[in-house]
Amino acid sequence: MIKRLVAIAVSTILLTGCFDDLSEVQQYTEQVKLNTKSRIDPLPEVKEFEHIAYRSQNSRSPFSEPKPEAIQDKFLQVQDCLHPDPRRRKEPLEKYALDNLKMRGTLGDIGNIWALIEAADKTLHRITLNNHVGLFHGRVINVEPTHIELLELIPDGAGCWKERTTMLQMADTSPATSN
Repeated sequence: MIKRLVAIAVSTILLTGCFDDLSEVQQYTEQVKLNTKSRIDPLPEVKEFEHIAYRSQNSRSPFSEPKPEAIQDKFLQVQDCLHPDPRRRKEPLEKYALDNLKMRGTLGDIGNIWALIEAADKTLHRITLNNHVGLFHGRVINVEPTHIELLELIPDGAGCWKERTTMLQMADTSPATSN
């Protein structure tokens, strides 16, 4: 009997906390309802899918990797015209397009400086003046701590070649920040 009276007294005390003033909660709920946007923006229009039929004649299979770019090794020899030396031995970085190469740093001192170049296959190469880089017979003409300058030979389509100066900038090495 005493246990029942104690249980009733304790439950009465606990239940009195449930009947607190709810006016603050109701006021906050009304404020949120007034400040909340009730309209949801419509979904964007879905563009209609356009099917393009694949015809296998004269096309590569979509399931095989594309072949890397290559420039013809057979040059039309035109008299009194600029052209690359076909007998020159190719260097390792001449099989990559310039957009597949990243300058990662430099080594050396002021008089003798090498650039560190990372290829697309994640190999690191050391180059300096007169090394060749890229698909267009690019010869290194200047190595700076922030970039290298190349003199490339571009085919003009008529059997001759034109010179073009190109830069390969230092890759951005700043660490990515996350919030």
